[in-house]
Amino acid sequence: MILAHAGHEAASIASAWEASPAVLAGAGLSLALFGQAFVRLRRRGRKDHAGWDRAALFVSAVAIGTLALVSPIDYVGEEYLLSVHMLQHVLIGDLAVALAVVAIRGPLTFFLVPAPILARLARVGALRSVLRALLNPWLAFGLWALTIGIWHIPAAYDYALDHQVVHDLEHLSFVIVGVLVWTQLVDPARRRELRLPGRLGLAIALFAAGQILSDVLIFAMRPLYPSYAEQTDRLLGLSPLEDQRLAGLVMMGEQLLTLGTFVAILLVSQHRKLFPAADGRRAPA
Repeated sequence: MILAHAGHEAASIASAWEASPAVLAGAGLSLALFGQAFVRLRRRGRKDHAGWDRAALFVSAVAIGTLALVSPIDYVGEEYLLSVHMLQHVLIGDLAVALAVVAIRGPLTFFLVPAPILARLARVGALRSVLRALLNPWLAFGLWALTIGIWHIPAAYDYALDHQVVHDLEHLSFVIVGVLVWTQLVDPARRRELRLPGRLGLAIALFAAGQILSDVLIFAMRPLYPSYAEQTDRLLGLSPLEDQRLAGLVMMGEQLLTLGTFVAILLVSQHRKLFPAADGRRAPA
């Protein structure tokens, strides 16, 4: 009986692919916008700003975000494991967003929206004002921290799990605030709102804010989320508390990967600007 139940469970997970029309439409629109920007820029002879490495990065970003929402990751995260649900959140709201913003940095940013549409949007004063406010670095950080914090309050988290529309809004909000903060870090449009110390400070602030949530999950003495704590089927044999601690480690590890890589690249780039001769000097034979 136990083996039969385990086999049925594994089969259900393996087949839990759901091609959400909204997710596929969003992925298709993202690829279409990037594709037309990529082609337009290359036709203008700027292949240096529209290389195939950029295309690979952007396609990877869309693939990661889409798979996190349509693959068994979504099913396991909703039905069984908080840690897998956390993995889904950091994939769509951080890793996928970071790769996409890095991919479009430079002129590609300005070609992403077709010119006729961009011209119409530019004439909407209210939209310009909202975007100008949202692109304030510390407002972007505040919105990110507030969004992450509120959605991970147990009552809000469980409510979203039980109401699909709210759950979809939760995911969308993660993507939006992720775009806001990674736009400040990478500065794809070269607005130079933040200099090097500010970008490093924002990266540290993001990690510190995320670490607060990670520490709560890792060091809590009891399960915090009833939806997971009350389950009778324990996937992989993880107890609710072990699963919760793993969720905290997932968030910490993903932030170390993305923000740590960003800081390392930023510092190496700055070193090369300050010491170009030392960077190109060959070691003596």
